[in-house]
Amino acid sequence: MSRPMDMCAAEATASLLHAEESFSACLARIDALIFKPLLQAEPSDQKGKENFKLFLLLNDRFQALWNLTEENYRIVKQKCSTSEPFCIQDIYIVWKGDLFLSLYIQYFVTFANYVVVHGFEHATKSKSEAWKHHKTVLKQFLTDFTSETSMSLALYTVLHKPIRDHIEQYILLLTKLNEVLKEGSEKDVVTSTVKEYVKLESFISQVLDEACFTKTLWKSLGYKFTDMLCVPERRLLEDSRNLPISASTNRSDRILLFDDVLVLIQGNSFQSFDLKLVWVDENCREKSTPGLYGLRIITPEETFFLSAKDPQMKAVWQWKLNQAIRQALNGKRDFPLWGKTGEGTEPPSCRFFTYVFRLESKFKSASYEGEWHWGKPHGKGTVKWRDGRNHVGDFKEGLEHGYGNDMVYKGYFKDNVRQGFGILENHSAEHPFKYTGQWENDKKNGYGVWEDKDRGERYIGTWLDDHKHGQGIVVTQSGVCYQRTFHADKMVGSGILLLEDDSVYEGNFTEDLTFVGKGKLSFANGFILEGTFTNKSGQGLQTQGILNTSNEQPDERITKTQLGLKEFPVEKRWKGIYDQFLEFIHSGCKEETEESFTGFHIQTSKELRKSQEYLFCHRGTEDVSWKIEDILEELVHLKELESLQRYLEKALKSSLHPLGKLLKALTIAFQATYSGIGANRHLLTMAQEEVKYYAKKIWEFYQGLLHLALEQKGQMPAKCVDGETSDQKACSVVLPLILPCFYPELFMLYMLYHEREDDLYCQGIVDLSLFPDIKLLEFLDVQKHLWPLKDLTLTTNQRRSLIKDKCFLSATECLQKLITTVDPREKLLILQKTYEEIESTVSRVVETDYKLPMDDLLPLLMYVVSRAKIQHLGAEIHLIRDLMDPTNQGGLYDFLLTALESCYEHIQRMRLHQRENCHLSHSS
Repeated sequence: MSRPMDMCAAEATASLLHAEESFSACLARIDALIFKPLLQAEPSDQKGKENFKLFLLLNDRFQALWNLTEENYRIVKQKCSTSEPFCIQDIYIVWKGDLFLSLYIQYFVTFANYVVVHGFEHATKSKSEAWKHHKTVLKQFLTDFTSETSMSLALYTVLHKPIRDHIEQYILLLTKLNEVLKEGSEKDVVTSTVKEYVKLESFISQVLDEACFTKTLWKSLGYKFTDMLCVPERRLLEDSRNLPISASTNRSDRILLFDDVLVLIQGNSFQSFDLKLVWVDENCREKSTPGLYGLRIITPEETFFLSAKDPQMKAVWQWKLNQAIRQALNGKRDFPLWGKTGEGTEPPSCRFFTYVFRLESKFKSASYEGEWHWGKPHGKGTVKWRDGRNHVGDFKEGLEHGYGNDMVYKGYFKDNVRQGFGILENHSAEHPFKYTGQWENDKKNGYGVWEDKDRGERYIGTWLDDHKHGQGIVVTQSGVCYQRTFHADKMVGSGILLLEDDSVYEGNFTEDLTFVGKGKLSFANGFILEGTFTNKSGQGLQTQGILNTSNEQPDERITKTQLGLKEFPVEKRWKGIYDQFLEFIHSGCKEETEESFTGFHIQTSKELRKSQEYLFCHRGTEDVSWKIEDILEELVHLKELESLQRYLEKALKSSLHPLGKLLKALTIAFQATYSGIGANRHLLTMAQEEVKYYAKKIWEFYQGLLHLALEQKGQMPAKCVDGETSDQKACSVVLPLILPCFYPELFMLYMLYHEREDDLYCQGIVDLSLFPDIKLLEFLDVQKHLWPLKDLTLTTNQRRSLIKDKCFLSATECLQKLITTVDPREKLLILQKTYEEIESTVSRVVETDYKLPMDDLLPLLMYVVSRAKIQHLGAEIHLIRDLMDPTNQGGLYDFLLTALESCYEHIQRMRLHQRENCHLSHSS
């Protein structure tokens, strides 16, 4: 680098050092004399509190600017103290120009928001003692202002003028440097930077003008309008009172163009139109009033005309409307606001947006998400009515078009045919159905679930070329279900039929569930009928065989029969979902496989146009942007278990994160199988093992994403240091996070499976609830020295009255919380807390730390269980047992769960003995 260049850079750096030193000192004074006192003067009224939050944000932006100035000062000072040659990279405002611009923009946007809501006026009216004390000092600081200057205007000026002046210093300094630089890359960099700072200067001027313009509007409008329209971020871009235009011939209305909405005020009412769904047509074919120049404004439900007196006024409104619409669609303002970047670019006529219809029409109260063209749904879209109807498909000029109204397919495609996991639903009244499962070459192939809504039946099983083929389970609305082999939709061979009264038939039967040929019928009471069954017309069902009555006890094995376990191994269900995700990972998480994974493509066939929604992805509903490169980067830094759990919880709740999409797909599949008709107790084990397998697969796929992230960084995966297997990690980390998605259907199955035991238990609880506390303690053989009655020196009758429903109350209330959570871990913690509450109560009674032996614990726990009256305790116990972390087996939690189980069974047996005794007394 030449010597003159060093000198130029050195002079620029010295000037910059002096400027930053002075500016930093100025900011320090502003902080001490303005921000700190105002931050101590928090208002008590609601409006003041809202403004105060905005002032806190302004303070944050100010501090960020000050910190950047200080950092720049330190860097420049350090450079000036060395003898090294200077270069452009030493000038921080050039080298880090984007950062400077960003922080200044953030500050002035927030500053303008504060101006719009009359922030400075409210702040200076503060009655805080801290603020009153600083007013005198502040007036000395504001020496440039006369006594007539209002305090609010003084504050407004001090908080923006020094900062604007400093930006002007940057421009002058860089301009001088640019003048002496020779042509080349360094001069080009400085030239570009100067342009950006000039744009920033223009931007700030425009932002402040808009803020004052908007503030004046809110002052002029009544509370009725400002309460509904005034938000800090909203800016008035044009007012028909400033640039005349009208929506009616009597000219009494008012048009307000904001940066996000167009507002039409007529009398005491107004209409607001979201700019993203506003189209401006200058070529009005309608007959307009002579001497007026019109624009047609098109919105989803209304069209109206704006009329101007001359073509120039019409052109300005048209330009401003189009620029505002374009910027609203882009989601950001131009920089500067009305600079050259906005010229010549009109908003697109085709858009993608969500809208809820309000006015009377066939779409009233329906939500439409999809493509629009000149105010009407046009192209691909989804309309959903409140009654559950929907149309997913093509729209043409606001109406459903072609395929979509009857059958809807949501899922994956390959080479223009349905392939992989997908859902086909027919909404027609003639034959409504829904298929959720695997597709191959546009046909149902593999594992899937078919719901025939006419017949009230659900088929769970395998398919081949669009036919039920192989093993299948049929569940009916009446509660009857059967397992059978199918061949091209026809039942073949023998099967197992489970009836509503808990009888089980094994043999051949017809489609209308009539027994045919050899078979065995096992009754719920233990009797077995084995023989040949026939069904002659008019004579009903007949059989020749042997009735075995030797076993008069109900056969537990029969009532607890579980289907589908051998026939549908859990790892072979929903392979289409797992394979799609696996392909996504193996591809290196490429964007094209991400599209396929989210069910994105729309395809066409000869007969009908197949259409999809984003299968698991809901656009515009989340703040977080889950870009795959960001996801992989974040995974590498997850070291602690707690941070991993937080990350997984956030990812699984997101409809945009790959793991969240996977969970959404699995939830859809699970509900298609086990909700509604599928709520059958004979499917419990199948459902329970499926949920555990989901957790395992999600953990595996998380590991897959992590390995990919580490590979891209050139790192090796760390070995598991806690000794837990993948299955244990899935159970301890993932299962509690995903269980809420499946809990309603799963717990319903547990309730149905344990219905009989829970009924007996509930009847036992009713009997025990008739006992007063003392009598119940006696009945349960709780040792008297453990009764919590020692502190009461009352008569027996008084004592009974006082302790009614209060004995071991803390433990009882604790156990009742068992039903408030779905997580087995939390349920076990509640059980442990209940035990501790019992032990704590007993310790207070005996006035020493008392560790309960099993002989004492069981009667006391039985007392608490009987008073807690948890309705479906059997279902709760078995869900915890089946889904709890395997590492808890054999430990304290296992012991406490076993104790609770013993109490539950004991209460059932008490009721059984009562029944038997009652039966014997009647017999005698």
